[in-house]
Amino acid sequence: MPEDRHSLCSAVGAPVLELKGVAKSFALQGSQPVMALDNITFDVVRGEVVTLMGPSGSGKSTCLRVINGLETIDSGAITICGQNLADYRQPRHVVRRKTAMIFQHFELFPHLNVIENIRLAPRLTRGRTAMQATKKAQELLDMVGLSKHAQQYPARLSGGQKQRVAIARALAVEPEILLCDEPTSALDPELVGEVTSILARIASEGMTMILVTHEIRFAREVSSRCLFLESGKIHVDLPVRDFFAPNESGISQDNSDAVRPRLQQFLGKFLCT
Repeated sequence: MPEDRHSLCSAVGAPVLELKGVAKSFALQGSQPVMALDNITFDVVRGEVVTLMGPSGSGKSTCLRVINGLETIDSGAITICGQNLADYRQPRHVVRRKTAMIFQHFELFPHLNVIENIRLAPRLTRGRTAMQATKKAQELLDMVGLSKHAQQYPARLSGGQKQRVAIARALAVEPEILLCDEPTSALDPELVGEVTSILARIASEGMTMILVTHEIRFAREVSSRCLFLESGKIHVDLPVRDFFAPNESGISQDNSDAVRPRLQQFLGKFLCT
């Protein structure tokens, strides 16, 4: 029997995701290990949209990858819907399937057509029948405006179309948390809107999401909170309205005198108009 996704998760108001003291380093040949995540602690409740922002190399994408189980952590704990990702009494894939990830570069299977790309994971991880998976895939293709492209192969699609297929594929596994790693960074500027509008609609319907993006308008529109990361640390964690008004935000961190101008400097690169 396919499982009820909502029976797997926390009560309303309780965190769907918790990171506590998460650390991750990468060993580089001939040099000291690089600390990608340094004592990362935050939680996300059901229906929140949390955006991770910061300069290149700040740990944003690594944070998504450890949540999705694509990277292991050195220390700390990640709990998804009450289950610790590192608790090997529970098969790792069972915890991992509570999340789905949209990547920068689509990561579609080139030898499968669009509908095959979407229906594969639900059959493998959710126990859906071919009929169930196909019906869901068709519904999602209609949602992302690609119902006429079901039999096309990825090579025949534009970048925006590929990313919309990737969104449909992620939603097909009915995740508790949708992780988006720079979903528009590989797109031509004129294609960005078609992807962000779909993600905004998904967010408005109550999907819990964690975003990494430099699309400031998009982040302001959909986010509940924004976190500013640098050098693997969270320096700011604020409601979206306060995040984009740092002069009035009342940043409460001990190092607020240093954080405030750095956040303003970062945002100033995008908010100069």
